[in-house]
Amino acid sequence: MARLAVPVSAHRGLVAASAASQFLLAVGWTVYVIHLPQLAAQAGIDKRWVPWILLMDQAIFAAMDWALGTAADRVAGATARLGNAIALATLVSCGAFLAMPLVAPQGSPALFLALTVVWSATSSALRAPPFVLLGRHVPGPSQPAAAAWFLFGLGVASAIGPYLTSALKGGDPRWPFALAAVSLALATMVLARAIRANPAPTVATRTPAARLAAGPVTAFLAAVLLAGLAFQVHFALNAAPAFLRFAKPADLESLMPVFWIGFNVMLAPGVFATRRVGGVAAFALGSALGGIGAVLATSAGSLPLLVTAQFVAGAGWGIAISSAAAAALAMGRTGREGFVSGAWPARTAFRASRS
Repeated sequence: MARLAVPVSAHRGLVAASAASQFLLAVGWTVYVIHLPQLAAQAGIDKRWVPWILLMDQAIFAAMDWALGTAADRVAGATARLGNAIALATLVSCGAFLAMPLVAPQGSPALFLALTVVWSATSSALRAPPFVLLGRHVPGPSQPAAAAWFLFGLGVASAIGPYLTSALKGGDPRWPFALAAVSLALATMVLARAIRANPAPTVATRTPAARLAAGPVTAFLAAVLLAGLAFQVHFALNAAPAFLRFAKPADLESLMPVFWIGFNVMLAPGVFATRRVGGVAAFALGSALGGIGAVLATSAGSLPLLVTAQFVAGAGWGIAISSAAAAALAMGRTGREGFVSGAWPARTAFRASRS
């Protein structure tokens, strides 16, 4: 088994920078989803194609996450080179993102779609590779907490998503796109510096027994995918109609974040559960708790009961996804961190659930 010897103080900056970059990356995605119908119309693309563009983005995300995660395994000892590659790809991504609202009014569908493809493909540099670095640099006992911080940035961005939608919808997209792109570029520079500041992990000789067993890993990824799809259906499709049974549409921006508040609150208990019973068992417990919350939400007879059920559903997802992330890191600690984290389908479901 590979042994990673890194001082505790050395990886804190990497964890913090990774969490910040995930937050800003998720905010950028929210800004993109809010303004895509408007930009597509300016570019001469019929609105019926907007959902297909979003699906195309998700497909590119999934393919590039796995490809870049696997590629990161091949440069296991070249930490500085990987950090530079992440920074360069992200700068290209930020440039494409910044250009979208400037190019769309020119009325060229091909040029606008080309920018979306470039942005989708290069933004994957901030998902799988940093997660790989957490698995490679952070000592085993600290990995559940590192995974939780990685997800905390995503959870906070998801919680403020309804407020961003209310504030930005129908406005000039140039300023939100510019602010998101510049902020992410600056955060990426900090991340690249944190990567270079981390000492290269010392990897002991690996034995054939340390290689990933395909069966358990495949079963784990399939279970996480199914759980992710279930929570996606619950939040993206069922949550708003459930709230509208008791509240007005204008109230949704204050009610929809309840799920993500529960998610963020339970990330820390998810770390504790992972350390106590293991990542896979904690994932099962969290999924069960989230399922109970989802069932209660469908039968809630009042708004307070529905809010409580949504909080419980989010809490279960927080435990499930944080423990699944820690389990993915543990499964990849034989030099295959990128393979597992890149193939990890939960983040695709996580992203899609915010759209």
